Amino acid sequence: MHVTIAVTTFLLFLITIMASLNFSFSWVFFLTVIGQVSLVYMVYRVLIDKYSTKKIFDDFYEDNPISNTSEELNYRK
Repeated sequence: MHVTIAVTTFLLFLITIMASLNFSFSWVFFLTVIGQVSLVYMVYRVLIDKYSTKKIFDDFYEDNPISNTSEELNYRK
C-alpha cells in the first residue's frame, strides 16, 4: 500500500511541475487522467486495508500521550 501512495504522490507532483514548465498539453492531460485513476485506486486500497488498532480516542496521539491520572487532569485545568 505504501508503494501505491508514493507512486500516486510522485505522479501528481510530476503533473504540477510539467504544467508549470509548459509541457505539451497532451502529455499533461494524459498524465492527469492517469493521476486521477491512480488517486481513486489509492483511496480504494486505503479503505479496504485490513489495518486495525486497539487505540481509542482517549489515547490521543501516540507522539503526545495523555495520561488519565487525576493529578495531571487537575494540572491542566
